[in-house]
Amino acid sequence: MEELDQQLLAKFIVEALAEDVGDGDHTSLACIPSGNRNTAELIVKDVGVLAGVEIAKRIFNYVDPDSTVTVFIEDGTDVDVKDVAFEVECNSRALLKAERLVLNTMQRMSGIATLSSRFAVEVEDMPVKILDTRKTTPLLRFLEKYAVRIGGCYNYRDGLYDWIMIKDNHIDACGSITAAVEHVNTYLKENELELGITVEVRNLVELHEVLNVGNITRIMLDNFELPLLEEAVKVIDGRFQVEASGGVTLQTVRKIAETGVHYISSGALTHSAGSLDLSLKIKK
Repeated sequence: MEELDQQLLAKFIVEALAEDVGDGDHTSLACIPSGNRNTAELIVKDVGVLAGVEIAKRIFNYVDPDSTVTVFIEDGTDVDVKDVAFEVECNSRALLKAERLVLNTMQRMSGIATLSSRFAVEVEDMPVKILDTRKTTPLLRFLEKYAVRIGGCYNYRDGLYDWIMIKDNHIDACGSITAAVEHVNTYLKENELELGITVEVRNLVELHEVLNVGNITRIMLDNFELPLLEEAVKVIDGRFQVEASGGVTLQTVRKIAETGVHYISSGALTHSAGSLDLSLKIKK
């Protein structure tokens, strides 16, 4: 899991278990002997793309360092109903303590990976990248963006700190696109920062203003109708990276890609993804 921040993951496991367990799993403490051990299977109950297996291994290892997880299906694999993703042998109390955290995490991540995979497949033969956004669950962004990557799409920026994005509210608050771009470039120079710069435009008038001021990395064409999007790509004519955003669906993403944009960003990858149905069952 070299792609994941290991400190964030460790903190997540501790805090998520604390939220669920509180002062103890009293049901398991009451009816299961402390030395009991069981084997359980992670069973898939839906069609999709699996994600979160590696996190499940970390969770089980945390609640029981002597646990053993045998993986049959790796992250990023297409799965079907009744597939068994892995088998875990673990202290029984620890197993039940970890069960809901494992399922909640994997179901959410697998739902995102599944939707991301469907978007990626729509444009897999085209020179365009599908990007996620910051529309993620607070404090779970690192896992949700990891799931996007597992599904075959790409991360845009991790937060407000690693890429400049001048959006409509910035422009309206600053006064103009030209002023915003000039201020941003001055700020980056004064603070010795090297960050990409995206400017959102809402129409062709704003597009021409961006082209006149320059000094940016990417132009984001927001909610452009397809004919206008195609015209804008021609006007930009390769001078800057081009991104389309707004109203992107599985039904429209390929048509958007055909206009010649380099990137398509969609908050739907995370905010509209459902959960993949999974269950953890003890083998009798």
